[in-house]
Amino acid sequence: MDNSNSISAPIDTYDYIIAGAGCAGLSLLHYLVGNPLLSDKKILVIDRSLKKTNDRTWCFWEQSSGSFEHLVKHQWETISIHASLFNKELTTAPFSYKMIQGIDFYNDIMLVASANSNIYWKEATITNMEVHTDSNQKYASVYWEGGVAKAKIVFTSMLPFQMNSLNSAYTFDTKKGHKKSTPFLWQHFKGRVVHFEQSVFNEKVARLMDFNVPQQGATAFMYLLPLNEKEALVEYTVFSDLILETAVYDHILDAYLNKVFPKQIYTIQHEEIGAIPMTLQIFTEFEAPIYKIGAVGDAIKASSGYAFQFIQLQCKNIIDQLVKGNTIDTKVHTTRHRFYDAVLLHILFYHKMNGSEIFKRIFAKNKAATIFKFLSNTSTFWEDIQIMRSLPTRIFLPAALLVLCRRG
Repeated sequence: MDNSNSISAPIDTYDYIIAGAGCAGLSLLHYLVGNPLLSDKKILVIDRSLKKTNDRTWCFWEQSSGSFEHLVKHQWETISIHASLFNKELTTAPFSYKMIQGIDFYNDIMLVASANSNIYWKEATITNMEVHTDSNQKYASVYWEGGVAKAKIVFTSMLPFQMNSLNSAYTFDTKKGHKKSTPFLWQHFKGRVVHFEQSVFNEKVARLMDFNVPQQGATAFMYLLPLNEKEALVEYTVFSDLILETAVYDHILDAYLNKVFPKQIYTIQHEEIGAIPMTLQIFTEFEAPIYKIGAVGDAIKASSGYAFQFIQLQCKNIIDQLVKGNTIDTKVHTTRHRFYDAVLLHILFYHKMNGSEIFKRIFAKNKAATIFKFLSNTSTFWEDIQIMRSLPTRIFLPAALLVLCRRG
């Protein structure tokens, strides 16, 4: 990235400040730079580290070419699900399941944006954000150690525990559980890109969920995405309220690879580790003109952890609102689908049914395309009913009633 606009003595006022240069922040920057009516706006991007690494892999499904088609590392038209004696392959048509590597995404957007003289960068840890009124005009200030900048609008993707001292409704510790009135789970994971000396993978089939792994008293599965016959991303993923120690992920990944590919020699090309909040909790509240995006802005599918396409929808909606001069509204989930998420999250959080059994039933009784639409909030009411009928009424109905009562 060209740091020619990196700020040592920052300009005081901007049109927009983007707090956080992760998927959400950079996605919004991408659409701002690409819109002819907004591309000349003075924008400050602040993040604790602008030296990006390949820390994430995003997977999602699309029916056609999307905004980041040129960054797609690989895609699949067939997925498989495994649980005990259950093994099923499903075609994804009319969808394709696609993978983008974090480093490609970061570099592509930052390279294009850095060519614009109106884009400024600041590497710092944000400590606070405030809204002020001057001559009946509201603006927002963003503070970091030794500095401050203000803007007409601030977009933040910073979760409360990513800031030093930002006042918020919740304080999270990634090592502890979260027994609050609204269920909270982490989707936490560690993945490896492994390279075998021999051909061992079917690169046409993405192993979306393999539940034949230690469940950690919760829900856990292995994710295996072949890039070619010798190389794949293998990721151990857990839905639980506790984050594991790194050594536990490593032990399970080692055991899985040795079991599924016995006596095969492989090398680890890359590793990534992370945690995604799965909840309908509100992390923190801001008043306009500070707007939440990404995970803190409710762009994650609470029942599955999928976020990439919801972030893109959220950012595109924001761009449309900015162009039209409308009030910013960052919501991306419908009331109906949030209710389904709340029910499924309730079932998972309170262990009303094993997660492996939930997903096995859903994939056993529905087409992949129907499931993808449900997970994308684009399903019809009838398709929703089909998904929910995959679960026993004795499990689903009480959970649904409890969620409705909690909302009342």
